[in-house]
Amino acid sequence: MLGKPLVSAAPSAKLQENYLAAKKEYDSAPTDAEKLIWLGRRAGYTGRFNEAITLFSKGIEVHPKNPKFYRHRGHRYLTTRQIDKAILDFRKAAALTKNQPDEIEPDGQPNRLNKPLSTLQFNIWYHLGLAYYLKGDFKQALSAYEECLKRSRNNDDSLVATSDWLYMTLRRLNRDAEAKKVLDPITEKMDIIENTSYWNRLLMYKGLRTPESVLDPKGADDLTIATQGYGVGNWYLYNRQPEKANEIFNRVLAGKQWAAFGYLAAEAEIARTQR
Repeated sequence: MLGKPLVSAAPSAKLQENYLAAKKEYDSAPTDAEKLIWLGRRAGYTGRFNEAITLFSKGIEVHPKNPKFYRHRGHRYLTTRQIDKAILDFRKAAALTKNQPDEIEPDGQPNRLNKPLSTLQFNIWYHLGLAYYLKGDFKQALSAYEECLKRSRNNDDSLVATSDWLYMTLRRLNRDAEAKKVLDPITEKMDIIENTSYWNRLLMYKGLRTPESVLDPKGADDLTIATQGYGVGNWYLYNRQPEKANEIFNRVLAGKQWAAFGYLAAEAEIARTQR
């Protein structure tokens, strides 16, 4: 978004091994939709984002009514900063799943309990909300996150992930009273398996954590900065400290975790100030 080249880091041996295994599986059954989806996902995990987009596009040609291809291609359009294309894909996926039963989406990089926590429809609306948020279209982002919230009640991890972005969206719309209500279900005794970053940010917004306890920019690594920095930067923005906010946003951009959603959001933030 700032005209800076984005270069993928070399994948770990494990990610590369998983990619090659997925390719072998797909080559054995090239008409199998699930095998093609997994090859595209594994390509993305190794940093082959353009290849992933090509694979999902191939899937759409063969399986045009399968919402999973649009959902996953939309994700990689976000990664590669093709936001308008991502929105079209997520809206198509939402239309294809309308009035359909939801389903658990298996994790490509499992959590510590090896327990998938999100669903297909959750991910469609979650990513659509993010796409609108990145464009600064907060009204459309709000609508998407409200739909996502309907699909976030089955576990605390989904609830905190959606609530974090919903809260930030409402604050951008100056609907502070509604934003405060989003924090009502958020407590220090939630059962969080993987979304600790979102949980801590919400507790910070609620006044139960300090920004310094959530993020120490001087001692944090790039991944921590990317996952926590945008939320902490927003806290300073909400509290009328824009210079401090921009300092943290730029610290996020100084790292290498450019595929992280917090990095995308910080990048969009700085890009808006330069227009």
